[in-house]
Amino acid sequence: MTDAPSEKPVVWTIAGSDSGGGAGIQADLNTFRSFKCHGCSIITTVTAQNSLTVTGLYELSGNAIDEQLNCLLNDLPPAAIKIGLLSNREQLDAVVDFLSRWPDTIERPFVVWDPVMITSHNDTLSTLTLAQSHKLLALVDLLTPNTDELSWLAGTEVTDKRSALNAAAAVIEKGANSVLVTGVETEQYGKNIILDIYRPKRPLLDEPYLVYSQEKVATNNNHGTGCTLSSAVAAAAAQGYPTEDAITLANAYIHHGLLRATRIGKGPGPVAHTLRPNSLKHFPNIEATNLPVPGSEFPRLNKSPGLYPVVDSFKWVQHLLQLGVRTLQLRIKGKPSDSIELEIKRSIELARSYQAQLFINDHWQLAIKHGAYGVHLGQEDLQTADLQALHSNGLRLGISTHSYTEILIALRYTPSYIALGHIFATQTKEMPSKPQGLEHLTSYVSLLKPTGIPTVAIGGISKERIAQVKQTGVNGIALISAITKAANTEAAVIELNQELEAAYAD
Repeated sequence: MTDAPSEKPVVWTIAGSDSGGGAGIQADLNTFRSFKCHGCSIITTVTAQNSLTVTGLYELSGNAIDEQLNCLLNDLPPAAIKIGLLSNREQLDAVVDFLSRWPDTIERPFVVWDPVMITSHNDTLSTLTLAQSHKLLALVDLLTPNTDELSWLAGTEVTDKRSALNAAAAVIEKGANSVLVTGVETEQYGKNIILDIYRPKRPLLDEPYLVYSQEKVATNNNHGTGCTLSSAVAAAAAQGYPTEDAITLANAYIHHGLLRATRIGKGPGPVAHTLRPNSLKHFPNIEATNLPVPGSEFPRLNKSPGLYPVVDSFKWVQHLLQLGVRTLQLRIKGKPSDSIELEIKRSIELARSYQAQLFINDHWQLAIKHGAYGVHLGQEDLQTADLQALHSNGLRLGISTHSYTEILIALRYTPSYIALGHIFATQTKEMPSKPQGLEHLTSYVSLLKPTGIPTVAIGGISKERIAQVKQTGVNGIALISAITKAANTEAAVIELNQELEAAYAD
């Protein structure tokens, strides 16, 4: 027995009640539970509905909604809020007023708005006007309209990918922070493919956006799809995932839920609420529009990475090769120069004589020029590197990732390995993302294992942490400070290899 508070994130749903249990707050609370969050509900409208139709709507007053909101805030402040059905202007004004006066003493939550207007049976649920809805746009972090809802918000018809992007841009211009358009169908991707398009707020229309594509699931049991998707995004955001990853996980959750959905009443059944998926077959293909189209897959490694030091000079490469290290990375920051080229050239030549797997970080032109074994690139480097030239010259490719989304983008290029990081806090470079931790690392490795592509963990990994990291099933462990700052490099390499061998034995 313990009175310690739960570590579950608190997520609110501000939405209508579906007496049939398939959508609204009922779907939201089931989704929150699947994502290991504690769900709280602020009911806006009580509906009398079943799987076939809605026979009654009973709208709560703005005061009733405000009282629910303030009561919860006093005891159960949220990490995220999902907003669903707002039936009228009074309800919307209550939510707008509440979010507008959020107290400085409480961290502001991530807010998702699914602008529900009609049911899947075309029953009207809301009398909100377009002008009234705009008051809420700037107060939410993400809008998740389907194509009909986006058409309403933008005042223009959405029929395909291009019109969806234009409409999303128009809604952003009206004050929205970001838009996820769901259920887009287009001949460009094929008749059996359905798209979700994420458009973040950007100053220019040609900035990148993400396209999440899935094969359609042939089922009529899709009641509550929009409610479930938006609540899954909110729950994942409450767990600390960045917006792109929250969308990725929500997309996979919906796909799995549609595959498992069954009919309960006489009409369409609800999306099934399963455990959070961790199989690639449920995850979407992700297309980042500022990245090149994938080509052929890259050559595989000659051997598993194992101990993978990352160093910044020829001297370090030479020293480690002499100590028996056979997979390593040369990371020299700065624009190409004669001195950098010489360091890279000498390192490549020496590594070749040792038959070692040396990866050159960033400087892919010099790596090609001097016949390197491989190149390591970050996600941003994929925009500018000539991947076709790397492939045609026989180089291996390693790609850095920091999230589910980046992993799925990297997979499109079928690299020689995928680096997963940063696992723990690191002092070697400033990182834009949070440390991933062992739980995320375990999920990533499990997700990638069926592909056969080796994985490398990097970031803040000390000798004491090697056993824990290796237990995740990762194929290699990249180390920097544990080697470069060791008092005795030879002793450090021996000890690190021993730790790795012991972890393998376990």
